[in-house]
Amino acid sequence: MPSTVIETMDYDALNQTLRIKYVSGQSYLYRDVPEKVYKELKVSRVKGRYLRFFVKDKYPFEKL
Repeated sequence: MPSTVIETMDYDALNQTLRIKYVSGQSYLYRDVPEKVYKELKVSRVKGRYLRFFVKDKYPFEKL
């Protein structure tokens, strides 16, 4: 399902990194994200809410 917050997201299972590009144009790389969290985010009906509650401030990140 499309998101009003997330433009694109890519997951690297080997390194457990999740790259999120927001519709605002900003991109962030989240580290140590379990594949289960990525899969749940991917199928979530409200991706922005899932991201806020289960990814942001839960995993180390850097702005790209």
